[in-house]
Amino acid sequence: MEFLMALMVGALVSAAVYLMLARDVLRFLFGLVLVSNAANLLIFASGGLTPEAPPLVPEGLKAPPPDVANALPQALVLTAIVIGFGLFAFALILIYRSYQTMGTLDSDRMRLAEPEGRD
Repeated sequence: MEFLMALMVGALVSAAVYLMLARDVLRFLFGLVLVSNAANLLIFASGGLTPEAPPLVPEGLKAPPPDVANALPQALVLTAIVIGFGLFAFALILIYRSYQTMGTLDSDRMRLAEPEGRD
C-alpha cells in the first residue's frame, strides 16, 4: 500500500513540475495545486496506512495501541487542505483580474515594468 502511495506522490509531483514549467499562469496554478496535493498525500502516508486499525484510543487506556495510525498527520493534512483551498481561490481571482487588466495569461507578455527591447 505504501509503495502505491509513493508512486502516486511521484506521479503528482512530476505532473505538477510539467505544468509549472509552462508559460501559462493558469497552468502554473494547477501545478501548484498538484504539488500541494502530493505533499498532503506524503504527510498522510507518513502517519501510517492502517485501514483496519483507526487512530482511536480504546476506553480505559490513556494512549492508542502501537499498531494504529498516527492521528497528527491526519490533522495536519486537514488543515493543509483548507489552507490550500484558500490559496487556490485567492490565486484564481488574482489571475482573473490580471487577465482582465492585461488581456493575456502568458507570463512573458505580462511584463509591464520591463522595457520592450530587453530580453
